[in-house]
Amino acid sequence: MSYLQHLLPHRLISCIADFLANHQSPKLSQALIQYFIKRYPVCFQEAAEPDVSKYRSFNDFFTRRLKAEARPIDANPYTAISPADSAIAQMGQIEKNRLIQAKGQYFTLENLLAGDAASQTFENGSFITQYLAPHDYHRVHMPLDGQLKSMIYIPGRLFSVNPRITAVIPGIMARNERVVCIFETEAGLMAVIMVGAMIVGNMETIWAGRLPILNKRHIATTHYGAGSPPVFLNKGEEMGRFRLGSTTIVLFEKDRFNFAANLNWGLLIKMGQSLGTFSRS
Repeated sequence: MSYLQHLLPHRLISCIADFLANHQSPKLSQALIQYFIKRYPVCFQEAAEPDVSKYRSFNDFFTRRLKAEARPIDANPYTAISPADSAIAQMGQIEKNRLIQAKGQYFTLENLLAGDAASQTFENGSFITQYLAPHDYHRVHMPLDGQLKSMIYIPGRLFSVNPRITAVIPGIMARNERVVCIFETEAGLMAVIMVGAMIVGNMETIWAGRLPILNKRHIATTHYGAGSPPVFLNKGEEMGRFRLGSTTIVLFEKDRFNFAANLNWGLLIKMGQSLGTFSRS
């Protein structure tokens, strides 16, 4: 399986999938949507627009909004919430600069953040990796109130991030294309990382729009707040979305975050539910 992942033309497959998913032909869009509905357990009762015939493209359907009451936000001012509907893939303490990907598989903060200076800030901190299945809600929300400090676009591969694949291919999270968003919060610095994957070569943030908008061959860092309009987002507010789903990783500084006791590997969690509590800076 891992051998096949290396042989597949990731970028070409993703480009074709992106073209089909965004094409606004009613017949094509509805055919893709109906196929998806038959294959995956999609819950339309939560959708702000439950009529599938109203979606102009597959991606409009895939990134559909939910009713306001569908995802209540944990009101405790000392909790950080799940940024997405997902399954918990890994969580725990960062071992100096190492994060566990799967049993026997690790990657480093330096590689994950492509050498950015913030990697030192998160040494011995806490992390949680969350896998978004195809049928999940695919918008990403803020775990805490925060002001955006920087966004790092990092080009890379587009390996599948299905748990069966992450168990056998080393360092996928630090090899795949990703967008690192670093925020200043009451719990110190927090990073929310959106990791791309097979047929997920495009992600969006509310401040920069669709990504990649930059040269795919080079790392690009954008700083915010110094000579540019500040970007401040409240806990639970939408910060971005995946076009065809993938994985999020959230990083916290050392001794600033304690995971909720009920969290464990494989747990299904909804956006807005508590990940745990933090201490103020």
